[in-house]
Amino acid sequence: MTIEQTYFRKGFGLKDEVRPLIESEYHSALVEEIRARGYQARYGDVTVRLAEEFGFCYGVDRAVDYAYETRRKFPEKTVYLVGEIIHNPHVNQRMREMDIRFLYPDSKGRFEFSEVEPADVVILPAFGVTIEAFEELRKIGCVLVDTTCGSVLLVWKRVEGYAKDGFTSVIHGKFKHEESRATASQVRKHPNGRYLMVRDMDEAELVCDYIAGRPGKLSREDFLERFREKSSDGFDPDRDLERFGVANQTTMLASDSLAIGQRLEAALIEARGPAYAAENYRSFGTICSATQERQDAVVKMMENPPDIMIVIGGYNSSNTNHLAHLCRSYTKTFHIQDSLCIDVETGEIRHKPELAAEAPERTETEWLPEGPFQLGLTAGASTPNNKIGEALLRVLEIRGTAPEPSTLAQSE
Repeated sequence: MTIEQTYFRKGFGLKDEVRPLIESEYHSALVEEIRARGYQARYGDVTVRLAEEFGFCYGVDRAVDYAYETRRKFPEKTVYLVGEIIHNPHVNQRMREMDIRFLYPDSKGRFEFSEVEPADVVILPAFGVTIEAFEELRKIGCVLVDTTCGSVLLVWKRVEGYAKDGFTSVIHGKFKHEESRATASQVRKHPNGRYLMVRDMDEAELVCDYIAGRPGKLSREDFLERFREKSSDGFDPDRDLERFGVANQTTMLASDSLAIGQRLEAALIEARGPAYAAENYRSFGTICSATQERQDAVVKMMENPPDIMIVIGGYNSSNTNHLAHLCRSYTKTFHIQDSLCIDVETGEIRHKPELAAEAPERTETEWLPEGPFQLGLTAGASTPNNKIGEALLRVLEIRGTAPEPSTLAQSE
């Protein structure tokens, strides 16, 4: 086969065939009913409010479609998935049930493809893969089904453009995240491509201090040690921070990405003046529209905050974690992985209480108000609607109320 025959990015024309199955597994009539009522409904003493944007985004929807299409297109072949299709445990479990085999990275984020044969099929996730992983898979000669999100590809294009023009890419992201690794790898398409990754504003301020030459800044040696795993090989802060462009992992908090870019630009102006910064600083709109829309919907909801907010999605889902972090600044918030975190028998809830990836679950007992209250719901871009509906049903069951029987039956 030629590369053209073994590389697929537009599916297999089987969407109509797999769509009924996907809808039956991920649809929630209860969620759709609340959406149809203007994103608000009352059940007993619980007023339920949905954010106006939540759940599966276009990129996730497309990735899930392609995975189902792939299994149907190649029923007899061994199908592998590089990492997870998206960061949602329920969806990934369905992939396993479809006999899709997962390939996980080592502690340094590198994948091992020795078990993949030319006759096999490999699905690339919505986060994408590094250029090295892609080239290795191409050399094997297996069929590649590329579900990389279009918003991620836009960031890649910017980062590659920076490298081509001699600009370092300063990426706001988590250096262990698949997407950030794949994005950073794009600079290696050019011999002198460089990148530096910053996790948050605190790290960005360290970079700003170094750029501006402020007293008490990190020494060169300390800087290199601090960012050793978060920068390209041979990174030289004195050379590589003279001209740079900013980019971001698409699932980060959009306001944070924008603020970090502004601080870095201000530091370059402080160090070299506005004329120099105008020529040697770049910033392009690489904020994912779906991420932005879901965050904007939460901000709009918080103009009149509900008494309690439940955010549903994988604990390793960056965009879900940032939605929960945003909600916590307004109201009491519980980030749950799925409906099973709500125990109907005991009335308890297990949730992730902090943004940090390693934060352990916490169990709360008396978490629901005594009297009437407003319950807000949203979900990360990798969370299917049925998981939202199931979580809501459990809350209502604890309160001794439920939707109309017809709606409940459709939601099960």
